[in-house]
Amino acid sequence: MKKIFSNIIENKWSQEFFILAFSFILFTLNDWILIKSWRGIWSGCAYFLMLYLHAQLNRYFLLPFLLKKHKALLYILLTGVLIFVFSIIMYQVTTLWIYKNCFLYKSSEQKSYIFQAATLVATLICILSVHMILKFYRDRKDLDQEKLLYNQAQLNSLREQLNPHFLFNTFNTLYGISLQYPQRTPELIMHVSQLMRYQLESNERQCVALEDEISFISSYIELEKERVGYRCNISFNSEVDDPNSYKIPPMLLISFIENAFKHGTCTIEKCFVDVDVTVTNGKLELVVRNSIPEKKNEVVSTKIGIKNTKERLRLLYGSNYTLDIEQTDIYTVNLQLQLKRYEPVR
Repeated sequence: MKKIFSNIIENKWSQEFFILAFSFILFTLNDWILIKSWRGIWSGCAYFLMLYLHAQLNRYFLLPFLLKKHKALLYILLTGVLIFVFSIIMYQVTTLWIYKNCFLYKSSEQKSYIFQAATLVATLICILSVHMILKFYRDRKDLDQEKLLYNQAQLNSLREQLNPHFLFNTFNTLYGISLQYPQRTPELIMHVSQLMRYQLESNERQCVALEDEISFISSYIELEKERVGYRCNISFNSEVDDPNSYKIPPMLLISFIENAFKHGTCTIEKCFVDVDVTVTNGKLELVVRNSIPEKKNEVVSTKIGIKNTKERLRLLYGSNYTLDIEQTDIYTVNLQLQLKRYEPVR
């Protein structure tokens, strides 16, 4: 049923047929019991087609004055003139031909200009209202599709900005490790290449399995442990109630974790970074805490990671997420959002 209705909305000819059939049934349904001859049927159909012609003339020639040129008074005036002209025509045609052969004639009141005018107005309202409802639905659907494409373009742009940002930070981390442990550089380069591969592969997908994203975060944190683990307490906990059952936009959480390491470990004094990811009944909660150094070293930053992630959250989830960022004696990020179920491609 939904598919049939969608086809009516999107196909011009099926829409016209629907309007014709709907208005015909509405205006003749109560009169079919009075059918007495085939001649009466054709006369009744001719009567309805005249009403339909009047409505279509208004729709295609007068309605644009209201919808496109915004001339309401002119539209009302021209509509009144058209009804007046058709009332005269309908009165003459029905009196001389149709009522003599058609079951539609049931009372003397029908032989009047006022009756014909009222019938024209009723038919006009019926046909135009159906047309306007279908047009509103179609325009709304096109608008939603256009908005969806626009949002997707924005997301793609944000992701394209975020990827170099992540590369920049990762290579900074690798550089810092290589200065202290040059003998481990080859192994760490291999580790970084795996992170880069995940980033490139996930970049073409709208969503990835939550477990893959958590594994990526874990690998990144392990890399940071190699760099600052000797002077920084680092903890990472992940609890998912139903593993491999959820999906998430790729690289959505990493900026908050990068930010914690970048600003929370930029000192030689004692520091810490805690990352907790929990998922219960599809609700994800990310809590990232990091220390705030008293004497902060200068940090090289592109300043787009958190900003872009906030914008991605807005585009992807609208108002269906919460993000609280607090700075007291520590820096805390708390993100909560509802995940969708993951369906593996077979």
